[in-house]
Amino acid sequence: MPKHAAALILVALLALAGPARAADEDPWPDLKTAIFGDKAVADGSAFMRVEAPQRAYDAAVVPVTVRFDGGHMPGRIRAVTLVVDKNPAPVAAVFRLGDGIADPTIGTRVRVNEYTSIHAVAETEDGSLFMAATFVKAAGGCSAPVTKTPDQAEAHLGEMRTKNLDAAQIGEPSRVELLIRHPNYSGMQMDQIKRTYVPARFIESIEVSYDGTKLLQVEGNISLSENPMVEFSFTPTETGRLSATATDSDGAVFTEAWPVPATM
Repeated sequence: MPKHAAALILVALLALAGPARAADEDPWPDLKTAIFGDKAVADGSAFMRVEAPQRAYDAAVVPVTVRFDGGHMPGRIRAVTLVVDKNPAPVAAVFRLGDGIADPTIGTRVRVNEYTSIHAVAETEDGSLFMAATFVKAAGGCSAPVTKTPDQAEAHLGEMRTKNLDAAQIGEPSRVELLIRHPNYSGMQMDQIKRTYVPARFIESIEVSYDGTKLLQVEGNISLSENPMVEFSFTPTETGRLSATATDSDGAVFTEAWPVPATM
């Protein structure tokens, strides 16, 4: 698998280039080969599933959760690749899971450009690949205007906050949301005042750690929604600090850290 999500985007787009596709043609076989080469991708429905609304309320902010049944997993999950098959940039994100992750279940929000399957491919410690998918009815998410003007977005660019961290307990698995204020411009959106397209600028990587132990690395692109969110689980072993660093495609770096309370 290519190292960075940007490379995955490129190979996926190249795979889909060429003669025009029929509207009902399934892009997944070509995408699978472009992203994972000739590696076998087995059915993972016995232990993983992709949860998303069948008909999305807002195509620009579609919640997706890749959920795992720990009792049936064939091994430790080390990475999850999320693919929105018919998006201009199909590989929405690659989530690389560190040793500190308590449960490989991952949540995020994506843009959906047209009715499409969403695939999740999990990679285990031994390199085996497993797949699950769902179908979402939504359209126009990649070109939908963001909620803030460029000036308004710039004023709070990169600000981060967490949800549910205050409920974390020492020695107990804790589910946390990390939210980053960023317009995640797709390059397909029009500035409604200037009537010009806003250049693409998006969160390219996120790294999360707990007291120096890596929890999660995310490689993202324009298919992640405005104000990207990632939900994950970890088990605090002692009072410490949860740290996050995000880098966008313009090279801007944002960092934040939060104390983890020692509730027993």
